[in-house]
Amino acid sequence: MGHAQTANPIDAMGVAARAAFVLAPLGLFVLVSWVLATKTLPVDLAWSWIPSLDIEWRFRIDGLGALMLLMITGIGTAVFVYAGGYLAGDPNQRRLFWMLVLFMVAMVGCVTADDLFVLFLFWEATSLTSFMLVGYSHARAESRKAAQQALMVTGTGGLALLAGFIVLAQATGTTRISDIVEIVPTLGETPALTTALGLLLVGAFTKSAQFPFHFWLPNAMAAPTPVSAYLHSATMVKLGVFLLARLDPAFGEWPSWEWTLKVVGSVTAAWGMVLALRERDLKRILAWSTVATLGTLVMLVGMRGEGAAIAVGALLLAHGLYKAPLFFVAGNIDHGTGTRVIDRLGDLRRQMPWTAAAALLAGASMAGMPLSFGFIVKDVILEAKTAVDVFTFAKAANTVFGSIAVAVAGVAAIRVFWLHPGENQRVEAHECGPALVGPPLLLALLGITLGLFPFYVQDLIALAGVAMIPGTEVPVLSLSLAPGPVLGSLAVTLAIGVVIYLLWDPLHQRFERIAARTGRIGMASQYERSLTWIPTFAAAVTRRVQDGRLPVYVGLVAASAAAAIVVAIAHLVASGAATWAAIEWPGLGFAGAAALVIAGALVAPFVRDRLVLLLAVGLVGFGSALLFVFAGAPDVAWTQFAVETVFVIVVAAVLLGLKRLGRGMGIAEPRFRPLALGVSVVLGAAVAALLMIATAGPFDMSLPDWFGRTSVPEAHGRNVVNVILVDFRALDTLGEIAVVMLSLMAALPLVAALRRRRAPAGDAR
Repeated sequence: MGHAQTANPIDAMGVAARAAFVLAPLGLFVLVSWVLATKTLPVDLAWSWIPSLDIEWRFRIDGLGALMLLMITGIGTAVFVYAGGYLAGDPNQRRLFWMLVLFMVAMVGCVTADDLFVLFLFWEATSLTSFMLVGYSHARAESRKAAQQALMVTGTGGLALLAGFIVLAQATGTTRISDIVEIVPTLGETPALTTALGLLLVGAFTKSAQFPFHFWLPNAMAAPTPVSAYLHSATMVKLGVFLLARLDPAFGEWPSWEWTLKVVGSVTAAWGMVLALRERDLKRILAWSTVATLGTLVMLVGMRGEGAAIAVGALLLAHGLYKAPLFFVAGNIDHGTGTRVIDRLGDLRRQMPWTAAAALLAGASMAGMPLSFGFIVKDVILEAKTAVDVFTFAKAANTVFGSIAVAVAGVAAIRVFWLHPGENQRVEAHECGPALVGPPLLLALLGITLGLFPFYVQDLIALAGVAMIPGTEVPVLSLSLAPGPVLGSLAVTLAIGVVIYLLWDPLHQRFERIAARTGRIGMASQYERSLTWIPTFAAAVTRRVQDGRLPVYVGLVAASAAAAIVVAIAHLVASGAATWAAIEWPGLGFAGAAALVIAGALVAPFVRDRLVLLLAVGLVGFGSALLFVFAGAPDVAWTQFAVETVFVIVVAAVLLGLKRLGRGMGIAEPRFRPLALGVSVVLGAAVAALLMIATAGPFDMSLPDWFGRTSVPEAHGRNVVNVILVDFRALDTLGEIAVVMLSLMAALPLVAALRRRRAPAGDAR
């Protein structure tokens, strides 16, 4: 289960290489700190990317982005140091470090991007790199399955997010996020924005493991502990929350936004903590508590008021400072004992005193004990909830979350280190090296330090609140132990949490029995079944539409085209944008050409001889060429004549050859097919109606005028038609030449056969 430590491990990378990798996040941390100290936020940077679409490499560091950057780089530095010790001797350690670097770059891009599509680019980069990191131990089936599940869930959400970005950009007329949050409140709840909102929520919920997409995160604990600590507690899983917080100024006043976030966040917070009671693996217990914290963050984003914005920033920071150390602790336990199953762990403080100290400090902050930053955050959250109306279920969900959080902290910090396991469960343990002990101790101590001196981060948290609600005042974060609502709330959650902690094993057994009865209706089970349903459904559809018969393929294409045109026409008619061209009698040439087309089309469905059918279809082609002649397009008409002539000759030669070989010339298809007739009629009528709408307006002369003005100065030619063909439409002309050449190549075998037939018998040529 873990990476057992040997007496003298062979370091595959070396100290210098590990130090070089550690400098990457450390250097970024120093750079971000320097920007915060010397620059006034927000800081904007931009480079041109796709000017025709008005897309730029645009980046913006505001307060919320700065907070995330400090977590990405600061906790990232601790993760890089920890990974060097945790995977010492692993021959693939260098690959892990490179993937962590790429992931960190993608995260930095996500939290600073100020363009929708630049954000999406980095968003998907985090999904791909996390797939590689979760599947790091790819020789294990568990790791491969967990990586696949994480990629499928977050990747599907990414597709929804892309669709939402496209609709949002079209509705607002810009892809710049800082402009979108100002434009959307002025537009109201339009259908386009409502559609975009739904798609954006799906993308954010899948990334941050919100109900019903919550199941993938605990399964991703198959990843090595440094990956779990970095991706699944401090950075990637918070991207969804970050996106919601960035868009909160745009959609915050919408009731659908507010209630969706409150309901989904509350359900996720309560249900995530309840599911933690089912687990015996320490990392999975911590993972479910992470899901619950993410739900609380989503609920806070949905709440109105400055207090909620401050609470989001404070909880983002506090969670990273206590959850990453607890994941490190779980990794140390696995590293030092070979197991993470809590039933086999106990009294580890004697063999692992430094890890026990880190667990105790981080657990105190997670439980919200006084003198910790977690206690300050509980105060901020309580003030946010008292300032606005919070529905009863959200209050109950928060109580469940806070109480079980105390119990989880007790399991991670007390049970495995201070209580004695059964004699038959005792395992050998040893303390880990400085690289494994230093990072959790440092982060946990920082959480306690900020609890004692919270004013060090109050400006940073206020800037994060300003990014969500402009004009947010700087809060006064202080440590107060006076009797009041905070201590009262802490006493209640602490009492309930202690009871849950003491009853952890009976509650676990009860939930296991319930899960055994209802497990098949859970989202994880539905996901597993979908992996079977999808190929089964795909095979059934393929058998119906890919049966090897050309008429079926042509019918599907024609039906799809007819449906698309009908929908477009219906939209134009419904919006009042459709105007119909007046019907005029055609000239004699047009009428004759149309008569040829109609005659060929009417004959083709009823003849059963393939050669006669070919001639009827050729009549349609020649009639179309005549239409081009009378429409003033002789070049297109000539191409059509050439292609049609060669096609008829070549296919006729093949059919006559088959006839000489005794092959039947009849068609096996039934004489009358109502479905084919219906599709043909609908497609023809739809195309005719579309042409009537397209030609109803006045002819736009801007393009002909432009060609007339620019032919001489730009192309140095006075024959406008030749200039268009050779210079302005060179690619189109090349295509026409290619068609004629292909027709010639198709006719060459027939010409060669004719020459051989006419040649004298003794002529070797």
